[in-house]
Amino acid sequence: MTNNRNDSRQRFAKTMWAGMLAPEHMQKVEDEVVERFIPAGGYVCRKGDPVDHWMGVMEGFLKMSSISPDGKTVTFSCMLAGGWFGEGSLLKTEPRRYDVVALRDTRVAYMPRSTFNFLLDHSIAFNRFLLHQLNERLGLFISLVEYDRMLDPDTRVARCLASMFNPYLNPGSSMQLQISQEEIGYISSVSRQRANQALQLLEKKKLLTVDYGGITILNLDGLRRFPDEADA
Repeated sequence: MTNNRNDSRQRFAKTMWAGMLAPEHMQKVEDEVVERFIPAGGYVCRKGDPVDHWMGVMEGFLKMSSISPDGKTVTFSCMLAGGWFGEGSLLKTEPRRYDVVALRDTRVAYMPRSTFNFLLDHSIAFNRFLLHQLNERLGLFISLVEYDRMLDPDTRVARCLASMFNPYLNPGSSMQLQISQEEIGYISSVSRQRANQALQLLEKKKLLTVDYGGITILNLDGLRRFPDEADA
Protein backbone atom coordinates (compact mmCIF):
# COMPACT_ATOMS: atom_id res chain seq x y z
CA MET A 1 0.00 0.00 0.00
CA THR A 2 0.94 3.63 -0.07
CA ASN A 3 3.24 4.70 2.76
CA ASN A 4 0.60 7.07 4.16
CA ARG A 5 -2.07 4.70 5.48
CA ASN A 6 -4.31 7.49 6.74
CA ASP A 7 -4.30 9.07 3.30
CA SER A 8 -5.14 5.68 1.78
CA ARG A 9 -8.09 5.20 4.14
CA GLN A 10 -9.43 8.63 3.25
CA ARG A 11 -9.18 7.92 -0.49
CA PHE A 12 -10.90 4.54 -0.22
CA ALA A 13 -13.65 6.10 1.86
CA LYS A 14 -14.62 8.18 -1.19
CA THR A 15 -15.39 5.12 -3.29
CA MET A 16 -18.99 3.92 -3.24
CA TRP A 17 -18.31 0.26 -2.50
CA ALA A 18 -15.77 0.86 0.28
CA GLY A 19 -18.40 2.35 2.57
CA MET A 20 -20.54 -0.78 2.13
CA LEU A 21 -17.91 -3.24 3.38
CA ALA A 22 -17.68 -4.69 6.86
CA PRO A 23 -14.66 -3.30 8.76
CA GLU A 24 -12.72 -6.57 8.57
CA HIS A 25 -13.28 -6.77 4.82
CA MET A 26 -12.15 -3.19 4.34
CA GLN A 27 -9.05 -3.93 6.39
CA LYS A 28 -8.19 -6.78 4.03
CA VAL A 29 -8.59 -4.43 1.06
CA GLU A 30 -6.28 -1.85 2.65
CA ASP A 31 -3.67 -4.50 3.38
CA GLU A 32 -3.65 -6.09 -0.08
CA VAL A 33 -4.31 -3.32 -2.61
CA VAL A 34 -1.26 -1.58 -4.08
CA GLU A 35 -1.05 1.77 -5.84
CA ARG A 36 1.03 2.77 -8.85
CA PHE A 37 1.76 6.06 -10.56
CA ILE A 38 1.01 6.17 -14.29
CA PRO A 39 2.35 9.22 -16.18
CA ALA A 40 0.24 11.01 -18.78
CA GLY A 41 0.23 8.92 -21.96
CA GLY A 42 1.22 5.76 -20.10
CA TYR A 43 -0.65 2.48 -20.29
CA VAL A 44 -2.42 1.14 -17.22
CA CYS A 45 -3.06 -2.08 -19.15
CA ARG A 46 -3.08 -3.24 -22.76
CA LYS A 47 -5.43 -5.28 -24.88
CA GLY A 48 -4.46 -8.96 -24.62
CA ASP A 49 -2.86 -8.65 -21.17
CA PRO A 50 -3.79 -11.27 -18.56
CA VAL A 51 -6.33 -9.93 -16.08
CA ASP A 52 -5.01 -10.26 -12.53
CA HIS A 53 -6.46 -7.15 -10.84
CA TRP A 54 -9.55 -5.02 -10.39
CA MET A 55 -8.42 -1.41 -10.80
CA GLY A 56 -9.53 1.96 -9.48
CA VAL A 57 -8.56 5.58 -10.10
CA MET A 58 -7.23 7.22 -6.95
CA GLU A 59 -6.61 10.50 -8.75
CA GLY A 60 -6.26 11.45 -12.40
CA PHE A 61 -8.08 10.59 -15.60
CA LEU A 62 -8.09 7.42 -17.73
CA LYS A 63 -9.64 6.43 -21.03
CA MET A 64 -10.68 2.92 -22.06
CA SER A 65 -10.20 2.39 -25.80
CA SER A 66 -9.30 -0.02 -28.57
CA ILE A 67 -7.89 0.18 -32.08
CA SER A 68 -10.28 -0.86 -34.85
CA PRO A 69 -9.05 -2.99 -37.81
CA ASP A 70 -8.78 0.17 -39.94
CA GLY A 71 -6.56 1.84 -37.35
CA LYS A 72 -9.17 4.13 -35.77
CA THR A 73 -9.07 4.62 -32.02
CA VAL A 74 -12.46 3.86 -30.49
CA THR A 75 -13.00 5.27 -26.98
CA PHE A 76 -15.45 3.27 -24.86
CA SER A 77 -15.38 5.15 -21.59
CA CYS A 78 -13.39 7.36 -19.27
CA MET A 79 -12.66 6.93 -15.58
CA LEU A 80 -12.18 9.68 -13.02
CA ALA A 81 -11.14 9.53 -9.37
CA GLY A 82 -13.32 7.05 -7.49
CA GLY A 83 -14.14 4.91 -10.54
CA TRP A 84 -13.24 1.20 -10.68
CA PHE A 85 -13.12 -1.00 -13.76
CA GLY A 86 -12.22 -4.43 -15.12
CA GLU A 87 -14.71 -6.52 -13.16
CA GLY A 88 -16.17 -8.07 -16.31
CA SER A 89 -12.83 -9.46 -17.46
CA LEU A 90 -12.09 -10.76 -13.95
CA LEU A 91 -15.43 -12.53 -13.75
CA LYS A 92 -14.95 -14.14 -17.17
CA THR A 93 -11.22 -14.87 -16.63
CA GLU A 94 -10.42 -13.70 -20.15
CA PRO A 95 -7.55 -11.57 -21.49
CA ARG A 96 -7.98 -7.79 -21.43
CA ARG A 97 -10.11 -6.67 -24.38
CA TYR A 98 -9.16 -3.00 -24.39
CA ASP A 99 -6.36 -0.54 -23.65
CA VAL A 100 -6.50 1.80 -20.67
CA VAL A 101 -4.37 4.94 -21.06
CA ALA A 102 -3.72 7.81 -18.65
CA LEU A 103 -4.79 11.13 -20.15
CA ARG A 104 -2.96 12.91 -17.34
CA ASP A 105 -0.70 11.88 -14.45
CA THR A 106 -2.74 9.30 -12.55
CA ARG A 107 -2.54 7.06 -9.51
CA VAL A 108 -4.19 3.67 -9.92
CA ALA A 109 -5.11 1.15 -7.22
CA TYR A 110 -4.71 -2.55 -8.08
CA MET A 111 -6.82 -5.07 -6.19
CA PRO A 112 -5.50 -8.63 -6.66
CA ARG A 113 -7.84 -11.25 -8.10
CA SER A 114 -7.67 -13.16 -4.81
CA THR A 115 -8.93 -10.13 -2.87
CA PHE A 116 -11.68 -9.50 -5.42
CA ASN A 117 -12.80 -13.13 -5.21
CA PHE A 118 -12.72 -13.00 -1.39
CA LEU A 119 -15.14 -10.05 -1.45
CA LEU A 120 -17.39 -11.91 -3.89
CA ASP A 121 -17.45 -14.92 -1.54
CA HIS A 122 -17.94 -13.01 1.71
CA SER A 123 -19.67 -9.67 1.07
CA ILE A 124 -23.29 -9.45 -0.05
CA ALA A 125 -22.95 -5.65 -0.20
CA PHE A 126 -20.00 -5.92 -2.59
CA ASN A 127 -21.95 -8.30 -4.84
CA ARG A 128 -24.91 -5.92 -4.89
CA PHE A 129 -22.61 -3.04 -5.84
CA LEU A 130 -21.09 -5.02 -8.71
CA LEU A 131 -24.54 -5.90 -10.07
CA HIS A 132 -25.47 -2.22 -10.14
CA GLN A 133 -22.13 -1.23 -11.67
CA LEU A 134 -22.31 -3.86 -14.41
CA ASN A 135 -25.84 -2.72 -15.23
CA GLU A 136 -24.76 0.92 -15.39
CA ARG A 137 -21.76 0.07 -17.59
CA LEU A 138 -23.94 -1.93 -19.97
CA GLY A 139 -26.29 1.04 -20.26
CA LEU A 140 -23.34 3.34 -20.92
CA PHE A 141 -21.95 1.17 -23.70
CA ILE A 142 -25.36 0.88 -25.38
CA SER A 143 -25.64 4.66 -25.23
CA LEU A 144 -22.17 5.11 -26.74
CA VAL A 145 -23.16 3.00 -29.74
CA GLU A 146 -26.17 5.28 -30.20
CA TYR A 147 -24.02 8.40 -29.82
CA ASP A 148 -21.50 7.21 -32.42
CA ARG A 149 -24.03 6.04 -35.01
CA MET A 150 -27.02 8.33 -34.62
CA LEU A 151 -26.08 11.64 -33.03
CA ASP A 152 -24.47 14.79 -34.42
CA PRO A 153 -21.16 15.97 -32.86
CA ASP A 154 -22.77 18.64 -30.64
CA THR A 155 -25.18 16.13 -29.10
CA ARG A 156 -22.42 13.53 -28.80
CA VAL A 157 -20.27 15.92 -26.77
CA ALA A 158 -23.23 16.84 -24.54
CA ARG A 159 -24.21 13.23 -23.85
CA CYS A 160 -20.63 12.05 -23.33
CA LEU A 161 -20.03 14.82 -20.80
CA ALA A 162 -23.25 13.90 -19.01
CA SER A 163 -22.21 10.24 -18.88
CA MET A 164 -19.16 11.21 -16.80
CA PHE A 165 -21.45 11.95 -13.84
CA ASN A 166 -22.71 8.42 -13.30
CA PRO A 167 -22.67 7.82 -9.51
CA TYR A 168 -21.54 4.19 -9.92
CA LEU A 169 -18.93 4.58 -12.65
CA ASN A 170 -17.47 7.95 -11.62
CA PRO A 171 -18.67 8.61 -8.07
CA GLY A 172 -16.10 11.30 -7.31
CA SER A 173 -17.16 13.73 -10.06
CA SER A 174 -18.08 17.29 -9.08
CA MET A 175 -19.89 19.82 -11.24
CA GLN A 176 -16.51 21.47 -11.82
CA LEU A 177 -14.64 19.12 -14.10
CA GLN A 178 -10.95 19.59 -14.77
CA ILE A 179 -10.82 18.36 -18.35
CA SER A 180 -9.21 19.75 -21.48
CA GLN A 181 -10.93 20.20 -24.82
CA GLU A 182 -8.56 17.60 -26.24
CA GLU A 183 -9.71 15.11 -23.60
CA ILE A 184 -13.36 15.93 -24.38
CA GLY A 185 -12.58 15.18 -28.01
CA TYR A 186 -11.10 11.80 -27.05
CA ILE A 187 -14.16 10.64 -25.14
CA SER A 188 -16.59 12.02 -27.74
CA SER A 189 -14.70 10.76 -30.82
CA VAL A 190 -14.45 14.25 -32.31
CA SER A 191 -11.51 16.56 -33.00
CA ARG A 192 -10.35 19.13 -30.46
CA GLN A 193 -11.60 21.89 -32.77
CA ARG A 194 -15.03 20.27 -33.11
CA ALA A 195 -15.22 19.75 -29.35
CA ASN A 196 -14.50 23.47 -28.89
CA GLN A 197 -17.38 24.38 -31.22
CA ALA A 198 -19.74 22.08 -29.34
CA LEU A 199 -18.71 23.55 -25.97
CA GLN A 200 -19.36 27.07 -27.25
CA LEU A 201 -22.87 26.02 -28.31
CA LEU A 202 -23.57 24.29 -24.99
CA GLU A 203 -22.35 27.37 -23.15
CA LYS A 204 -24.73 29.57 -25.16
CA LYS A 205 -27.54 27.21 -24.17
CA LYS A 206 -26.54 27.79 -20.51
CA LEU A 207 -25.88 24.09 -19.94
CA LEU A 208 -22.27 24.63 -18.89
CA THR A 209 -19.54 27.24 -18.66
CA VAL A 210 -16.07 26.87 -20.11
CA ASP A 211 -13.47 27.71 -17.49
CA TYR A 212 -9.69 27.87 -17.57
CA GLY A 213 -8.56 24.25 -17.67
CA GLY A 214 -12.02 22.74 -17.44
CA ILE A 215 -15.79 23.19 -17.47
CA THR A 216 -18.55 23.73 -14.92
CA ILE A 217 -21.84 21.91 -15.45
CA LEU A 218 -24.86 24.16 -14.93
CA ASN A 219 -27.65 21.84 -16.05
CA LEU A 220 -26.79 18.13 -15.96
CA ASP A 221 -30.29 16.99 -16.92
CA GLY A 222 -30.18 19.42 -19.83
CA LEU A 223 -26.96 17.86 -21.09
CA ARG A 224 -28.52 14.41 -20.85
CA ARG A 225 -31.55 15.54 -22.88
CA PHE A 226 -29.77 17.79 -25.38
CA PRO A 227 -30.91 19.01 -27.89
CA ASP A 228 -34.52 18.55 -26.67
CA GLU A 229 -33.86 20.41 -23.40
CA ALA A 230 -32.15 23.30 -25.19
CA ASP A 231 -35.10 23.76 -27.52
CA ALA A 232 -37.73 23.59 -24.78
